[in-house]
Amino acid sequence: MAVRFHTDLNLAGYRGNDVPEMQDRMIEALAGIRGVQSVGLIDSAPLVAGGYNGSLVFADEVTDLRPSNAAAESFVFSISPEYFRAAGTTLLTGRNLTRHDDKDAPRVAVINEFFARKVFGSPRNAVGGYFKNREGTRLHVVGMVEDGKYNHITEDPQPAMFLPILQAPTSSTWLVVRSGFDSQQVSSAVRKTLRSLDASLPLYVNTWGRGLELSLFPARMAAISLGVLGLMGAMLSVTGIFGMAAYSVSKRLRELGIRMALGAQRKEVLRAALGRSFRLLAFGSGSGLLLGILTSRVLAHIVFQATPRDPLVLTGVVLAMALLGLVATWIPAQRALSIDPAILLRDE
Repeated sequence: MAVRFHTDLNLAGYRGNDVPEMQDRMIEALAGIRGVQSVGLIDSAPLVAGGYNGSLVFADEVTDLRPSNAAAESFVFSISPEYFRAAGTTLLTGRNLTRHDDKDAPRVAVINEFFARKVFGSPRNAVGGYFKNREGTRLHVVGMVEDGKYNHITEDPQPAMFLPILQAPTSSTWLVVRSGFDSQQVSSAVRKTLRSLDASLPLYVNTWGRGLELSLFPARMAAISLGVLGLMGAMLSVTGIFGMAAYSVSKRLRELGIRMALGAQRKEVLRAALGRSFRLLAFGSGSGLLLGILTSRVLAHIVFQATPRDPLVLTGVVLAMALLGLVATWIPAQRALSIDPAILLRDE
């Protein structure tokens, strides 16, 4: 479980060198709370902070830094060395940022895997390489982390770079506290600890999960709405199939009675009764599968983790609808076969 809190140190009156000193004090104080496993700092929390902090980046050999020559436009985050551990972000290769990456050290960055592909052509070529930011400063890539979601939950993979907070200082402070204890208990301890450092700090404290609820709300509502519409569509389909099968069988009762009177096998009569319904059911299933594949790209942009061509989902939907259609077709046919042929011929 992770707890996030946000404060802007400028609003509390901190300026210049006082900002990084206070950030270090906060990290050290929170790390001392019982049950806290790690504490990390970032200037803008992905998904929940709002706004977009991005920068054009250029290949190291580029000298003309016009926007048209940029290799990519990347998210930019300033972080403390402990942030990746606190946020649960996996370091794939290279090293993490350290407190030695300060303003007097060479400029370094940790990038995500998509950044490596976009700017360096391959993750293998990224660590140890260099790129330039929009000011023309060369940055040395010292590590690479897994891709994540930075602006919204349904976005495609985006390039992102993480800079040492001491080389890219900021007063906007999001701290992530990872703990195995109860969230309410940790949140209360976080508030109490920070108030003891400075009672004037403007604080916003929340759990990571609750903070993501706002980002997930549109996807959840879309999934619920589509689920309700899908259920209603399935009910209408089954009702229509049942009515069509019942009507088709009712119009052929005399024929079915004659077949049974002449000694036709039950399975032959059943095949004759259900043949047209089965053909329509197969045609409808095939058409639905094709339309589902065509429209699934739209669904993938609306619902989180939905993929355009998920074979398990597509197969499951077709099989479920086919099964419901078979049951709806079978019932009227079985009713007709259960009637005495003499009664069918006399009624007709």
